Amino acid sequence: MTVAPIPDCRSPITRSPDSPILGLYVHVPFCSAICNYCNFNRGLFDADLKTRYVDALITEIRMAGRTASAKATAVKKACATADTSDARRDETALDETAVAQPPSTLALSQSKGEALRTGFRAAFCRADTIYFGGGTPSLLEPGEIARIIGACDEAFEISTDREVTMEANPETVTEARLAAFRAAGVNRLSFGVQSFREDELRRLSRLHSADRARAALGEARAAGFENVSLDLMMWLPGQRVGDWLESVDAAIALRPDHLSLYLLEIYPNAPLKDDMARANWSQAPDDDAATMYLEAMARLEDAGLEQYEISNVARHGCRSRHNLKYWTDGEWLGFGCGAHSTRSASRWKNISSTTDYINVAARGESPAVDVRRLTPAEQLGDALFTGLRLVDGIDTNAIQSRYNVDVWRRFGADLERFLEAGCLQREGARLRLTRQGMLVANEVMSVFV
Repeated sequence: MTVAPIPDCRSPITRSPDSPILGLYVHVPFCSAICNYCNFNRGLFDADLKTRYVDALITEIRMAGRTASAKATAVKKACATADTSDARRDETALDETAVAQPPSTLALSQSKGEALRTGFRAAFCRADTIYFGGGTPSLLEPGEIARIIGACDEAFEISTDREVTMEANPETVTEARLAAFRAAGVNRLSFGVQSFREDELRRLSRLHSADRARAALGEARAAGFENVSLDLMMWLPGQRVGDWLESVDAAIALRPDHLSLYLLEIYPNAPLKDDMARANWSQAPDDDAATMYLEAMARLEDAGLEQYEISNVARHGCRSRHNLKYWTDGEWLGFGCGAHSTRSASRWKNISSTTDYINVAARGESPAVDVRRLTPAEQLGDALFTGLRLVDGIDTNAIQSRYNVDVWRRFGADLERFLEAGCLQREGARLRLTRQGMLVANEVMSVFV
């Protein structure tokens, strides 16, 4: 197995002289049972393996912090050198630290000293979100969550108003346990509910009941959580429009702060596909799926949950700050097996195997594999593709400023048919999908990728 080095998270970026505020993602691969539809990087819970995995996570996070600190020290020293009037020393500092942006990405008027100071600003890894995803992160002990958050605090400059999200399954929590997670530093919960109908939960091989899901949200409130999100899945096997709206109404009745609505995707190797064949289950026609989506969004908005992304709604001030980084051309670092990172126009993922990840981290080596530099065209395509998922859409002036591309000149001819069909709206520099357009979002976004 070839393990590639992680790009230095404090190296300067090519798009902007300012370093973006990062999100930190922590992957927890353990589950009490494997859902028959799931295609995530996960495995069954093993207490001994879990203990070793937490140690490996902390090792990886600390390694990233040490690398970052060394780079920051080098850049700070280079900045001090560049402040002298000796141009030759400026050149030496640039060559030795390799922190300045490539000449083609710097303004011609920038001196080398200014370039170094730009690198120094970009060298500080600031973060304002930590997201525990999985798997089932709530299978970790509160003390283990606290240790991981502590490692992040040691390695990165994390804002005091941080958003720390933990995904949880309803059957894994109690009020006391949730209070302990909150004391550990978690301030946002995301419950994987999926449905409030017992027959649908059984078909998805979920372990909790609808009543347990309701109880979990009540326990979260009692434990002091003021920001709680629920996940629901639509277009389930055998699900009718009325069945789906029953779950939507049940969720609304619980007054969550955020909801994520996902369309079930049946993967070729998913056990659910075989279950469907044996039981003669089928998904509703496409027109019914569209009705499910549109009616759900209308009901949620009437209940005070505003749509801000194709699949997400929230009360005022409760949008997912971490997930917004994925949709607003942001940057993030992922820790744990299979975790993905995007930083400084580079993208990489970690080793997928849990045991291999643990062994590599234990040796003090980087678990990153598949490291690659994104081309300018890929960066632009990602920014447009993900940005169009947002209800606010894309600011084409901002795209031109960042990527030096006139969106209308390059893509206008291909976008015109979507504008005429009412799938897109153009208001000044802003380009956004209509709600009807969100039903054919992939077709629209294919223009950019």
